[in-house]
Amino acid sequence: MWKKASAAALLALAVGYFYHVRPDLPEQILQYINLPDFQSASQSESLEQVISAAWETLITRPTRQWSKVAVGVNACVDVVVSGVGLLQALAVDPGAGQDHEVLHSEEDLKEAFVHYMERGAAAERFFSDEEVFQRIARAAAEYPGAKLFVGGNAALIGLKLATYPDLTVLLCGPVGSKLHEILDEKIVVPPDSLQETDEYHLILEYKAGEQWGSVQAPQANRFIFSHDVSNGEMSSLETLAASLDEFQPDLPDLVVLSGFHMMEGQGKQLWEKRLKEAVAVLSEIRKEIPIHLELASMADKEYMNNIMQEQVLPIVSSIGLNEQELLFLAQAGSGPHADVAAWKGIPDVGQVSDILLWILEQYGRSEPSLEAEFTRIHFHTLAYHVIATVDGYWGNQAAAVMAGARVASSQACGLQFVDISKVELKAPLEFYSSHHEPKVKLSLNPAEPVTVWRRGNVTFYLTPVLVCKQPLRTVGLGDAISAEGLVYSELTPQQPF
Repeated sequence: MWKKASAAALLALAVGYFYHVRPDLPEQILQYINLPDFQSASQSESLEQVISAAWETLITRPTRQWSKVAVGVNACVDVVVSGVGLLQALAVDPGAGQDHEVLHSEEDLKEAFVHYMERGAAAERFFSDEEVFQRIARAAAEYPGAKLFVGGNAALIGLKLATYPDLTVLLCGPVGSKLHEILDEKIVVPPDSLQETDEYHLILEYKAGEQWGSVQAPQANRFIFSHDVSNGEMSSLETLAASLDEFQPDLPDLVVLSGFHMMEGQGKQLWEKRLKEAVAVLSEIRKEIPIHLELASMADKEYMNNIMQEQVLPIVSSIGLNEQELLFLAQAGSGPHADVAAWKGIPDVGQVSDILLWILEQYGRSEPSLEAEFTRIHFHTLAYHVIATVDGYWGNQAAAVMAGARVASSQACGLQFVDISKVELKAPLEFYSSHHEPKVKLSLNPAEPVTVWRRGNVTFYLTPVLVCKQPLRTVGLGDAISAEGLVYSELTPQQPF
């Protein structure tokens, strides 16, 4: 025993001596000495617990809260199945992946599914052939374990908002009998939104590590496709604008809009016409009512450019999007890092920060003299979330970004709360404010898990996500994140929209 103690003492004296002579040497020595790193071990075991506990303390509702929210315009019934299982049931063989802007056949479906599965990325596409789609839809509905859920970004956002008893939610979209049956009874659906038949979307899910042929998914996600004409034409947009009077004598505090991605597969002639009509409709909504636009997966750069050029972004107040949509927006608009073909692993925070700043400066009210209404972006990726806002227009954004991350951590595991045993931290603990100079090195403090930095007059709020190890359902996570972030957000009253 005394020999071991003497050896430890001599080692300590030796290290102390070298530290006095060469302060940089202990780090080099410790690379070769197998001593336990108690501080790191303690941190690695408790980081998730520390972050979750901090969320519970720091996430608070804003002083001014929304009371009436109008949501539109895409709504449908989701049929959720195993993607690999369904394609095997259709006797489709695995093969090479290739992206398609529009799906025309089972072969296109297989190639697009494989393309995104091997990247672990979410995507949504239009299936042009109604007859083939209906055959696939019947096979999906009959597949063992298939489940029906409320679908469509607008309906899912409305569903999340309706969980707050102090919020009245109006949903405008194509609502058939099945969707009406499974919607929360608190959600108000105007008569003009009711129709005889439902629109169905097929959600092909895959698990982390799941293999099909030579492809293995790096993380759990889903591939969505549909032949959805009502949502594809955003036919409920005019109904949404006209239905705002449903809230009389008061108007809604907030309008949440989604569904532009559904028009992509309808052809250039239709979407050019509808984009102009959409801008005209949205311009008629009173400026004091903020509009949040939820983006979704798109593949046509010309279409995305038209969304930007036809003034859709400048007339909304806020947008929500994920890492695929953020990069595509930069590529379509020749913004920062447009040469990045795809994210490799966790998106670099500095690159994300560069693109968010560019979007707000290019299309938003980055200066008070500009007429644009656009002042907020809620970005979400698997490992972390960022809210970026132009200074002076939004409050409580630290709580808002944490609230969005918390719901991602719990809902992915199928829970109402964060279970520490089922989640893990994947966010970087150190990162940079930009990918280019000048850049500032930033770090994440688990006890106060929001890192804040400024670039010009834009403020960024980053929080980690406690990633579910075995997610039960990934569909609708982005919608729940954006909805939760909006619930915890407030407008600064001296800057009315």
